[in-house]
Amino acid sequence: MRCMTPGRPQPSTLSVALALATVYVIWGSTYLAIAYVVETLPPLLAAGVRFVIAGLLILGFLVARDRGSRKPGRSRLAVPRAVEWRTAIIVGGLLLLGGNGMVSVAEQSVPSGLAAVLIATVPIWMTLFDALLTRRRPSALAGIGLGVGMLGVAILLFPTQGVSELDPVGIGLLVLAAVSWAIGSIYARHGPLPQNQLMGTGMQQLAGGGVILLAALLVGDFGRFDPGQVSTASWLGLVYLIIFGSLLGFTAFVWLLHHVPVTTASTYGYVNPVVAVALGILVRGEQLTPRTIVAAALIIGAVVAMVTGRPREVEGAGPSPEAGGMDTSLNEEVP
Repeated sequence: MRCMTPGRPQPSTLSVALALATVYVIWGSTYLAIAYVVETLPPLLAAGVRFVIAGLLILGFLVARDRGSRKPGRSRLAVPRAVEWRTAIIVGGLLLLGGNGMVSVAEQSVPSGLAAVLIATVPIWMTLFDALLTRRRPSALAGIGLGVGMLGVAILLFPTQGVSELDPVGIGLLVLAAVSWAIGSIYARHGPLPQNQLMGTGMQQLAGGGVILLAALLVGDFGRFDPGQVSTASWLGLVYLIIFGSLLGFTAFVWLLHHVPVTTASTYGYVNPVVAVALGILVRGEQLTPRTIVAAALIIGAVVAMVTGRPREVEGAGPSPEAGGMDTSLNEEVP
């Protein structure tokens, strides 16, 4: 997906502000919603159900719109090829099972705000892997951001007694989730997907959700599911993630990619953690220790530096955890 569509009229400032606010608040709030979901719902089972339903809704909408269209000359919706489903399964598995699924598991023991901060490192990992694959050195500013971001991650991973109690397994899963998102995003640049980005996203959400459900079956999440023990907050959190996180937030982000520069749309990457941390403190009473404050400042500052220092020819918004797929090419855009 290209960052802006040539020939379209410029949107109003109010429209852009509302779309940005939607992406900032909704995607930032998904970490809080996940925290409520995993309180009484098995994490992988809930994540799988979320993306399967979202994927079916997107694909169902496209099919219904295609069948209801009577405009002459309008091309019909193409049936996805097997190779495109293969890409959807691989990318969906990396982004949703390796990414969102691990976030859901980790948030059983890690505060939602801290989870968002660690996921904000995705652009850092993408820059590192891209430099290794293309043998192209990042800019000086991006290189500084890379080093500072890694330092922030190391502060959280380093075991320190008497400073703060951080679950090392949960922190490790979040780092792996960010790495998986980065790998899936890079793979999505080259894997064949439908020209219709909305269809590609629906396929990736459906396929990725299916992979998560398979993982949930293997780890016993289905056996641990007891509808009578699920709280109202968990059910509401799941509905919120489906409707707002996977559908409304995604729609606002795609609109932004068509109407504003990619650097503007990509600001969600360092606003979401701030929103998530604030909501975690205000709603769930999560505590910020000096250790997490320092690490969060380093990581968010690093992401800002790397987005600012990214060369124009590889400019892009990077992956969107809540977009649930899409072509996440740095130049062909993403959610």
